[in-house]
Amino acid sequence: MPRILFIASHRMGRAPGQRFRFEQYFDHLERNGFSCELSHLVSEADDRVLYRKGHYLSKARFVQRCIARRMEDVRRMNAFDIIFIFREALMTRSTRFEKAFRRSRAKLVFDFDDAIWLQNVSAANKAWSWMKDPGKTSRLIASSDLVFAGNAYLADYARGFNPAVEVVPTTIDTEEYQPRAERREGPVCIGWSGSITTIQHFQYAIPALKAIRERFGERVTFRVIGDGSYRGPELGIEGLPWRRETELDDLRAMDIGIMPLPDDEWARGKCGLKGLQYMALGIPTLMSPVGVNAEIVQDGANGYLPRTTDEWVQRLSLLVEDADLRGRLGQAARRTVEERYSVHAWRDRYIHLFNNLLAPHGDRH
Repeated sequence: MPRILFIASHRMGRAPGQRFRFEQYFDHLERNGFSCELSHLVSEADDRVLYRKGHYLSKARFVQRCIARRMEDVRRMNAFDIIFIFREALMTRSTRFEKAFRRSRAKLVFDFDDAIWLQNVSAANKAWSWMKDPGKTSRLIASSDLVFAGNAYLADYARGFNPAVEVVPTTIDTEEYQPRAERREGPVCIGWSGSITTIQHFQYAIPALKAIRERFGERVTFRVIGDGSYRGPELGIEGLPWRRETELDDLRAMDIGIMPLPDDEWARGKCGLKGLQYMALGIPTLMSPVGVNAEIVQDGANGYLPRTTDEWVQRLSLLVEDADLRGRLGQAARRTVEERYSVHAWRDRYIHLFNNLLAPHGDRH
């Protein structure tokens, strides 16, 4: 039975990138003859300090524990057939562990879902930015046997360093993500989902949401999921923290989902996850036409791609006023996910790619 060691930062079920890119495929991989093991670094206790300012001693000890964990992974690396690295083995500038894995008998897969060759450090950890080296991404890509890129923009970057690149989109388990029953009573809820590190993207929608509030008053409400500290009194918003156990119900409370983004290099590397989550639940979705968003959504057919504030206000107004339109767009959105961005649509592709990687067809590139 081929064994795969997944190298990532977070424990099972904690990080959206991991959950929606490989963790949800473990059962299918194991049913098809693969053994899957996740080696992670961040514990629940670490979560409580890593994204807060200060706590320098705790963070230094965390780094020490991470190094020890990866040293243990190196000691047992030859027990695996594939080592699958999500973004990086260590959350520092170091590539020592990837270099060690390269010397093993295992094939190396490198997976990334953001423009991680750009510097992007959380506000709480600016003082630690010297420890990061986003430039290492190109070296990790070049040294891998196979690269999974979350969209075409990321794949174009990766192919500058390695020809063995596959576009593998972020996908949704449509058996878990079931739409709610249609609701027509009460105010229309316009919602955004993200995290503490992406809450700045929500700000791009605020001018349009204020205009909607002025136009519709109590006929609309607003919801922010992922940053429990966020407050938007002008829109009556108190942010909800992300909670795995209530995630689906928190999302299903939305009647309209939004994913505003700036048009910059970092945003063009995003893989549309939040929009795909809305769409899988049959929620009509508006996404800025940045990067892969313009591939996921066909404007007016399965969602909207507003560019300007006026376009955001116009599209949102249509949806607030017309429950039938919300239903039609939501159904079309759900079909899009089922056909192109679901676990069911991609699970056998993972099996094929891993089997092909292990097939005896020559030396590493």
